[in-house]
Amino acid sequence: MDLFKKCVEYDEPEKVKEQGCYPYFIPFSGGDDNVMEYNGDEKIMIGSNSYLGLTHHPRVVKAAKKATEEYGTGRTGSRFLNGTLDIHEEFEQELADFIGKEDALVFSAGYLVNLGVISSLLGRKDYLILDRLDHASIVDGSLLSRANILRYQHNDMQELEEKLQQVPEDAAAMIVVDGVFSMEGSIAKLPEISKLAKKYGHRLMVDDAHAIGVVGPQGRGTAAHFGITEEVDLVMGTFSKSFAAIGGFIAGDKDVVDYIKHQARPFIFTASLPPSVVASTREALKIIIEDDDRRKRLWEISKYMRENFQKLGFNTSVSETPVIPVIVGSNEKTFLLWKRLFDDGIYTNAVVSPAVPSNSARLRTSYIATHTDEQLDYVLEKFEKNGKELGII
Repeated sequence: MDLFKKCVEYDEPEKVKEQGCYPYFIPFSGGDDNVMEYNGDEKIMIGSNSYLGLTHHPRVVKAAKKATEEYGTGRTGSRFLNGTLDIHEEFEQELADFIGKEDALVFSAGYLVNLGVISSLLGRKDYLILDRLDHASIVDGSLLSRANILRYQHNDMQELEEKLQQVPEDAAAMIVVDGVFSMEGSIAKLPEISKLAKKYGHRLMVDDAHAIGVVGPQGRGTAAHFGITEEVDLVMGTFSKSFAAIGGFIAGDKDVVDYIKHQARPFIFTASLPPSVVASTREALKIIIEDDDRRKRLWEISKYMRENFQKLGFNTSVSETPVIPVIVGSNEKTFLLWKRLFDDGIYTNAVVSPAVPSNSARLRTSYIATHTDEQLDYVLEKFEKNGKELGII
């Protein structure tokens, strides 16, 4: 059997391309946060995670340029060896202070944070309890750890407790949950989860990739939103959303962070975050703290779009954040709606099965603080027109 036979026979993308509605790997040529350019045409971007619209902020861009001039383009080595700069450590303390924890550790990608943290803290005899809608990076980190995995239905606290009861008394366990779920736009029931973790004597980690900068006072995350930061053991965040770059971090007790720093293979064997990215994300953090009006505007936009989608008859699932899925149903109809909107100058994210359950394919929309009222109304107008013509509403 030829290992590459499956590659030759794999034709699902080609089938969609033949229909003229392939929605992935779109090569944009320029633009800003809320408008991108493709083949000379502008597309209103409602598929980005740049929630606060900082990718082109003058202060953020200036900070990246200055750091490049001072430190060069990269360290070409692991943080463990030659890759640590003074600005890495300064930023880590700033992040820890922002989250409300003793220490923090910066990784080169958010995906690597979950791989490294989970696989370094848990082993074969330990247990991981996951929400069934947890991000793929949490699932992959869990598999890498080789720990025993127990999964409960999304935000189902009764089933979560049932899973906790299955953990042997002599075993260690950790609940790992998204703060904001990236495909549903829902928020974890963190107060209840925290109480259950405490009741059974286990640890709690929150993946706040889509929450930092968005949820809680000054965007300090889901735990801060509920006022229970001290009850959450570890808070994970990324720089590829509100921070407008790439990278990620884990924040927690100093002893735990130090252990991860010396044990997490995805951290130890990956080159460090470039100086330009460290500088730009540090500046983004300052803006997040100083300018809360951006976050407030983001929530106003989210409320407006969700309410109007629902008035038009669209199914927005359980969304309660700037992530608003528009449930279409079939993969085919989702691709068709995506293409119609794209031709109308709107970019969305097409998410189909098996990434989501069958018959719940969707366009995942997400919003930016810099979207204008005119752009939002145009989006709603085109969704209504195409949704009716395709029989979705």
